[in-house]
This record gives sequence, C-alpha cells and structure tokens, in this order.
Amino acid sequence: MNAAIDNKHHRCEGDVNTTEARENWQQKRQHKQTQSLLERDANVFLHQSMSTPCLNSLQAADGITITDSCGHSYMDFHGNNVHQLGYGHPVVTQKVIEQIAKLPFSPRRFTNETAIECAEKLAEISGGELNRVLFAPGGTSVIGMALKLARYITGNYKVVSLWDSFHGASLDAISVGGEACFREGMGPLMAGVERIPPPVTYRGALTSPDGSDVHYADYLEYVIEKEGGIGVFIAEAVRNTDVQVPSKAYWKRIREICDKHNVLLIIDDIPNGMGRSGFWFTHQAFAIEPDILCIGKGLGGGLVPMAAMITKDKYNTATQVSLGHYTHEKSPIGCAAALATMHVIEQENLLSKVQDDSVFVKQRLLKLKEQFSIIGDIRGIGLLWAVELVSSPLHKTRAFDEAEAMLYECLTQGLSFKVSQGNVIQLSPPLIITREQLNQALNIFENALNKISKEFNYV
Repeated sequence: MNAAIDNKHHRCEGDVNTTEARENWQQKRQHKQTQSLLERDANVFLHQSMSTPCLNSLQAADGITITDSCGHSYMDFHGNNVHQLGYGHPVVTQKVIEQIAKLPFSPRRFTNETAIECAEKLAEISGGELNRVLFAPGGTSVIGMALKLARYITGNYKVVSLWDSFHGASLDAISVGGEACFREGMGPLMAGVERIPPPVTYRGALTSPDGSDVHYADYLEYVIEKEGGIGVFIAEAVRNTDVQVPSKAYWKRIREICDKHNVLLIIDDIPNGMGRSGFWFTHQAFAIEPDILCIGKGLGGGLVPMAAMITKDKYNTATQVSLGHYTHEKSPIGCAAALATMHVIEQENLLSKVQDDSVFVKQRLLKLKEQFSIIGDIRGIGLLWAVELVSSPLHKTRAFDEAEAMLYECLTQGLSFKVSQGNVIQLSPPLIITREQLNQALNIFENALNKISKEFNYV
C-alpha cells in the first residue's frame, strides 16, 4: 500500500504521523537529545499505526501542561482522555503514596477496604440501579467483561454497534468497534456483530432536513427485528473521537427500543466519564440509564491505569463465570487514585464548573465559525468540543491538509490537541483548567486559524 493511500485509510481515530508536515515540524523543533530518544524508541518498541513514529518526547507533566525534552511546554487538550484532573494532582498523588506505603497490592483472593470504598462510591455517583461493580486494569478489558456478561444474561451472542465507534484495540473490542483501521489484516473476528450508522447531523447519508437524529435510532429497531438474536447494543453516549453529540430524543428512543426487544444497552463512557460532560457520566446528560456502564481512563486520576464495569443488581447472576479474573482486579493503588479523583471532583465542584465552561467555549467557537469560512461545524458538550474544518462549506469537503497545518501551528504556539477523521480538531482540556488558561488556549487557536486561513487562501 503506498503512502498516500495508507495515510487516507488511517485518517480515523487519531492524527496521521507519517506525513511530510510531521517530518518538517520535527526537524524545526527538535534538538539532538530528542532525535536520539526518538531513534531509540523506534529501535526498541514494536511499531504500530498512530504510535510509531512518535511526535516528540516528554520530560515533565504538571497540571494542564506537558513539557518536552527541549523544555517547550504545551497546554494539553488531548491527554488520551486520562487527564480530567490534569497531571500530578496533589490530592491524588498523596493518596496513592499513602496507599503504596500501607497496602501496595491485594492478591485477587482477598478484598481490601480501599477497593470496597471505591466500588461503593461509584455506585453512589452512578445513581439509579447501577450498583454492582467489577474493576479491571484498562478500558478495553472492561468492554470484554461487559460483552461476556451480556451474553450470559441474554443467551444471545449477537451485538449491534455503530460505524466509526472505538471501544478498544483487543480482538473482541475491534470486533464491535467501527473503525476499519483497527481491523485491517486481522482476518475473522468475533461473529454476530451488526453495525448501524451513528447519529450524525452535519454530514452522512441519513441526515434529516430538519436536523433531527431520531431516525438513526429507528435503524436500530429495524436491524433487531430483521436479524434476530440480538443481545446487546453498545455505543458511546457521546462519540469521543470526532465528537458527535446525539439528542435526548435519540437516546430516549434507543432506551425504549432496547427495553421493547429485551436488548441490553452498554454505554462505553471510558473516555468521557468522570465529569467531562459536566455530569459524572455522559449518559446522565441525556436522562437515560444503561444496563451496563463501562468507565476508565480518567477514573485513575491521570496517574494509575484503572477501569470499571458497573451494572445492576438484577444482573448479578454470572457467579460461576470468571468475567474478568484480572491480577489487579481490586488494586488498592488504582482504587486509591479513583477515590481521590471522585473526592476532588466533588470538593472542587468541577461538574458545575464544566457546565459553565461549556457555555463559554461554545460562544467562543461559534464566533470563530462566523469569522472563518474554513470551519464547517462546531459541536460539543462540557469540555469536549470538535471543530470540523472543510475546504468547501457547501460540499462539506474535509480539509485534511489544513487541519494538519493547524495542529503543527498550535503546537508551535504551545497548544496540543488531537485530530480525528483527518479534519476534525478535538479539544478536550483538563476539567481543572482556569478560565484564564482556557481563554489563552482559544486565543492561540484563533491566531492559528487566522494564519492557516491566509496560507490556504480562505476568505
């Protein structure tokens, strides 16, 4: 496969890292120490898409900022979705240190008070009927546990998921995921997966003239009735990668369909849980409740890999099945980090703060949309926003080169973010960001838009 085709194919979950623009930026910014580290990295790690070659090397991370080996600092609006509390939050760090000194590990045949308290707290903030918890060391593992539990409960192995979705990189996760770049060359995957279009209001074959997205939910019922034997529907409440925000009507209809056909609803809130939406969990913004909730990433406070599956007491029936059986299943360190994370979110009133920040960001971005014709769409919730760049507003043509140029210009000015689908700039800062820092970052973004628009001859 040639480079041009390869780059186009992998414009999905993350930005492309094998382009001429990437190479040019690296040559301008990096000194010999960084180049040496990147060479050593390339020589020792197994190469994989979107990870190799690396962009840069880091020497420090603190608060909302990451600092590279050259001493350049960047406000991190990416963070792989673990940085709800930024980096090195003192409360989380201190609780983990105390836990390491007291009980660093708990063999799986034992329980411990920290793990119990963490599970109890998760049940409390989940509300409703979600009160049974199982921990795992990462989000992908939690997805696997949820799929296993759903099979056991329903007796049906078939799954409906969304195209363009991402649920992890393991074989079972990519089987239900909707991004082709993760399935390339993998051969036969988990049987019984049907995919339907995601609710998209800006572009897509099924867009409605009135902007409604409820008809996307009706497509789920069509597949359930035609296919038969469907046990579960799995989706993100808000798609994280290029930020698609469904309506409350969409999710209400999805819940009704699942209940009508005895299909379990799994919500994957691994990237956006723990407050990013302005709610503890993103589904709460849509006033629905899943049968199984998967969380991770930010749960560990940006410090410890930590994930959890949360379900209802009536589904506590697979007592003879090892759903997870992970070595660090009740990790005292991970649970200490998670407990501290929940404590900080409560004590610093971050949920309310994020809702206020959401209004501010939306207003700023909508003004930029009025000012710059390259911006085709603005969408988001809480502190998760997407700016979709298009070369033709009429035809909604994806502006791949322009989005990449925006990335490197913003990096040069001290702002880091993710590019998804090749043209969608995703902005997801830490929840602890101050209004002054948020304004500073958006000023950098505006300056970059102005420069790139002139370079690409936009009016």
